[in-house]
Amino acid sequence: MKNPGNLSPTGVSIIFIIGTPTLTTALFTESHTLNTYEGQDVLQEYSVSNHRRNTLSKRKTSALRQKDTRYTNKRYIDESKTFYMNESKTIDFSQAQQQQKKPRKPIDLVPQSINQEKYIIALTDPETDIVMVSGPAGTGKTYLAMLAAIKAMRAGECDRIILTRPAVAVDDEKHGFLPGDLNQKMEPWVRPLFDILREYYSVKEIKYMLDEQIVEITPLAFCRGRNFKHAWIILDEAQNATPSQLKMLMTRISEGSKIVITGDVEQTDRRTPENGLLDLKQKIQQNKVPGMTACEFDMRDIRRHKIIEHILKMYS
Repeated sequence: MKNPGNLSPTGVSIIFIIGTPTLTTALFTESHTLNTYEGQDVLQEYSVSNHRRNTLSKRKTSALRQKDTRYTNKRYIDESKTFYMNESKTIDFSQAQQQQKKPRKPIDLVPQSINQEKYIIALTDPETDIVMVSGPAGTGKTYLAMLAAIKAMRAGECDRIILTRPAVAVDDEKHGFLPGDLNQKMEPWVRPLFDILREYYSVKEIKYMLDEQIVEITPLAFCRGRNFKHAWIILDEAQNATPSQLKMLMTRISEGSKIVITGDVEQTDRRTPENGLLDLKQKIQQNKVPGMTACEFDMRDIRRHKIIEHILKMYS
C-alpha cells in the first residue's frame, strides 16, 4: 500500500462503502492517522460526513445522551408544568387539581321586565322566607327560581336545593310504574328543573350532588313530617297541588331556608276548589303575612318566545 503524502508510515486510511451491484454509494469516509507513543494510540485526525453527525455515537457518555434532544419525544420539558415535585418526584395532587379546575359559569339575575324585577328582589331578599309566583308559560318563574337557588348555594347561603312537585299527570295521562329508585322515578317530573341545572353543571357533577343529597328530588307527599334547614325548596307546578299539600309544605320551613312556589292557574289539572295555588293566592291577598311575598306575571312578561303570547290568546 502506497504512503499518502501527509500520513506517517503507520497511518491507515479506511473507506466504508455501501451499495448495490449496479450502484455504489459512499456514505461517509473516515481518515485516521495513528501514532504509537509510549504504548498509547493518539488520535490526530478525525473527519466525519454530515450523515454520520446525525447518528448517535457510541462514544457519547450518558450525560451527553441526556442533552441530545433529537431522540426524545419532546424537545423541551418544563418541569414546572408537570404534576411532579422536584425534590421527591412524587405527584402533587393539589397542583393537578388546581390546573384541571375549570371556572364556573357565572350566574346573573338580570330582569327583563318590571314584574321580573319584583320577583328577583323577592328571591334575593333575606327577609323574605316564602315567595309565591304565578303567571303564564314562558315568563321565567321556574328559571329565575333555579338561578337564585344555585347562586345562593354557591355563595354559602344554603347547603342544599330540594326540588319537588305534585305527581299529577297531564289530563290524567297514565305512564305505568316507572323503574329505578326514588330519584329515577321522580326525574321525569322534575326534568324542567334539571334542564336549568344542566346549564351550569355537568352530568357527572349532578350525579355527585344527587348521591350526596346536595340536590334532592322528593315527591310533595313525602315532605310531610320533615324539617328543612339551610335549604332552598322549589315547588314547581303548584297549581296541581291541593290546599292541604301547600299548607303542609310551608310549615316544613326552618332556619336558613326559603320556599319558592311557582305555577300557572291556567294550566291546572285540578278543579278550582282543589287548586292549591289559586287558594294560596287568595289567602295572601286577604292576609298580609310578614316574610311572605306574592308575585304575578302577565302576557307582557313572556320572554321564552314571542309566539307563546299568541298561542295563549288563541286558546283563551
